[in-house]
Amino acid sequence: MTFEVFEQHAQGIIDFVRTNQVWAVPIVAVLAFGESLVFISLLLPATFILIGIGALIGMSGIDFVPIWLAASIGAALGDWLSFWLGLTFHSTIARMWPLSRYPDLVPRGHAFVEHWGIYAVFLGRFFGPLRASVPLAAGILEMPWWSFQFANITSAFLWAAVLLAPGVLGMKFLFH
Repeated sequence: MTFEVFEQHAQGIIDFVRTNQVWAVPIVAVLAFGESLVFISLLLPATFILIGIGALIGMSGIDFVPIWLAASIGAALGDWLSFWLGLTFHSTIARMWPLSRYPDLVPRGHAFVEHWGIYAVFLGRFFGPLRASVPLAAGILEMPWWSFQFANITSAFLWAAVLLAPGVLGMKFLFH
């Protein structure tokens, strides 16, 4: 998909949310889940759309808290599923499509987790290529479940706030 086509689709989703605000929470949850799930994040980078929806919050009066919670929960669930896939399928998952198209992705995530441990889960959330591979690598390496979940959940809530707040704050600053 070319950037122009992606941009049109992204703008279409943002416009849909603008005119159908009741759908904002489930759409944001699904986008954040997809952005954090190892397979979908490689095919559909949703960060741009989430930032655009964050701007809508500030412009349209959509309540920030439900959107923030939806993005946080969606992101945490996406990473949790990626972690579980790593635990279940170990390194064989790297040969599955679309991961097979990015042969260095899992080894990079693996090295990052080995070097940074639990901090890798937290830090990886904020870097696009690592967001897809770190939870998977943490599962492959059999990181303790509670350690993973602590880093996963705390980083999901912070990531969602960082992603959505600039639009909210920027729009409120411009219009007040």
